[in-house]
Amino acid sequence: MTAVEPTPRIAVVIPCYGVRSHILDVIQAIGEDVERIYVVDDCCPEKTGDYVAAQTSDRRVRVLRNDSRSGVGGATLAGYRRALEDGCDVIVKLDGDGQMNPGIIPRLVNPVVAGKADYAKGNRFFRLEDLRAMPWVRLAGNGILSFLTKLSSGYWDLFDPTNGFTAIHATVARALPLDKISRGYFFESDMLFRLATIRAVVADVPMTARYAGGESNLRISRVVGPFLVKHTINTFKRLFYGYFLRSFNIASVELLLGFTLITFGGTVGVREWMRSAREQIDSSSGTVMLAALPVILGFQMLIAFQNYDMQSQPRTPLHPQLWDTAAQRISRRAPSSSTDREGSRDSLGRS
Repeated sequence: MTAVEPTPRIAVVIPCYGVRSHILDVIQAIGEDVERIYVVDDCCPEKTGDYVAAQTSDRRVRVLRNDSRSGVGGATLAGYRRALEDGCDVIVKLDGDGQMNPGIIPRLVNPVVAGKADYAKGNRFFRLEDLRAMPWVRLAGNGILSFLTKLSSGYWDLFDPTNGFTAIHATVARALPLDKISRGYFFESDMLFRLATIRAVVADVPMTARYAGGESNLRISRVVGPFLVKHTINTFKRLFYGYFLRSFNIASVELLLGFTLITFGGTVGVREWMRSAREQIDSSSGTVMLAALPVILGFQMLIAFQNYDMQSQPRTPLHPQLWDTAAQRISRRAPSSSTDREGSRDSLGRS
């Protein structure tokens, strides 16, 4: 007789800061397939946590409060930790500003539950018709940030990296260095970088943003500069970890020689150009080739490396491979039996 796999326990984490006018509608729209809802009050000046605790009768809700403002990432990670402590299997991150449709949570978690991905995220760019509703500044900014995220994470198939509608398998969340992940608006992008370091599979899930529902706290024009610096750092970390520390292959050689040749050719070219301008003489053809040929060969090697990097994205989900005994699964689900679960829902959890 074939054993029936237990229904996964799904939790939703909602970081709250300045979303009091939308939060109750967001909670109400969350379907019954979600077992726990963690509302994380990130020192909200509107006292969103107290408001939710007083106004909602949804027994799934647990109100968490940060002692100091930690940013959207810090609030989300607080919810992650509580969900992991409670033995949840899949953790969804949902913004409280009303711009994400809680009704598509089943679609979002499906790749994770089905074992096809370790982490799923929304993609507002899938349907071209939906792009008309997106402000052009946000559209342009997301295009830039998407390219930077591809470089820093290696997930070349993904788009819309700042999308905060995500789902992660609990086993993969436990494998991440949660203390090192960015606490601010860079959280989603840094998550992709961290997921890449453990070779997790990430899937894009088409969704439609609802911009009329509220105003996002994220300003693309303000974060492009800081994001550029952080993406640059993560890019160098990823390349060093993936191609020199953990492995050394033909792509490592192409990357190393490509940068070396371009640097050599560029240095020679600039030096000879400055000498020619200063002495008012023309450089010889041999000097020109000494500068141009290394640059051309260097670019060809970097293109070859880029092709290798794009083809080496992780394809096999990580969470089924991680060590997890049947006894551990049962022990994590023990508090969620029908009797205990109903008992735990008699009142709102507060911490």
